[in-house]
Amino acid sequence: MPHRLVGAALAAALFAATPALAQDFPLEIDHKFGTTIIAEQPERIATVDYAGADDLLALGVQPVAIRYWYGDYPRIVWPWAEPLLVADPVVLRGDLDFEAVAASNPDVIIALWSGITEEDYEKLSLIAPVVAVPEGVGDFALPWDERALLTGRAIGREAQAKKAIGGIHDKLAAAAEAHPDWNGKTVAVAHAWDSPARPGAYTSNDVRPQLLAQLGFQTPTGIDDLMKDGSEFVVWLSPEDLSPIDADLLIWLTTNTWDNVLGIAARPFLAATQDGREVFIGPEITGAFSHASLLSLPHAIDKLVPMIEAALDGDPATSADDRPEGP
Repeated sequence: MPHRLVGAALAAALFAATPALAQDFPLEIDHKFGTTIIAEQPERIATVDYAGADDLLALGVQPVAIRYWYGDYPRIVWPWAEPLLVADPVVLRGDLDFEAVAASNPDVIIALWSGITEEDYEKLSLIAPVVAVPEGVGDFALPWDERALLTGRAIGREAQAKKAIGGIHDKLAAAAEAHPDWNGKTVAVAHAWDSPARPGAYTSNDVRPQLLAQLGFQTPTGIDDLMKDGSEFVVWLSPEDLSPIDADLLIWLTTNTWDNVLGIAARPFLAATQDGREVFIGPEITGAFSHASLLSLPHAIDKLVPMIEAALDGDPATSADDRPEGP
């Protein structure tokens, strides 16, 4: 079964649970390392997830420990989350600092997007109950809505999580309804993080194309055909042959500058480039999609929709994105 269908099935099972039963404590949560028992609704929540602060803040929780991922923001969290962070949590940087986690005195530790090993899990479990990814799910493969729902369940706020998740799905549905012409068009989400010689594109297994699919877009078959085992999130392209990403809409991401993208020799020959059907998404919105959280996704959707509108308006001269001068 394709990954996206597995995710949909798991989401359906999670949402089918009644809030009353799900919120009873003690609560048992099964995961790939076994079963975690949370004796009572936790008050002090630590997260070792990358971007883990976002969902907790969205659910009205001030985390006692958060993990730095990337970005140069004074309070660690990104702009969409910063106004909600009023506490002064322990900040975990680099390799897991178990002593720092313990010093935050948590009642539960969320580890749904963390990459922890079984050894890490055992060490963290000596501190507090740990909520890890379900059996059969990769370390960073849990879809955003399932991650948020499991977080909400573990901390006794499943109803709030369902409401927030529903709001994001409603926002996507409203944008799709307002743009019926997007339905069935292809979209490629690409980048050149390392160098112009190593462009990449996201497959239909990745959260970015999956969110765009809710707007009506489809991932080009040429991208998915480059997968070796059908489970990859990203595939790599030859800088001399960008044909797999010459879609109805081509979205470029960056975490820094546009030099690498602009340096790809074959890019000017793409029909999407020549017709002005490109969208350049700068570091902040790229980060919002990468975080894929209850806070970042509404921020990203609100910014992205007008960018797409301008790219697909039929006029190559118009744009509303983060492109550099004269791309």
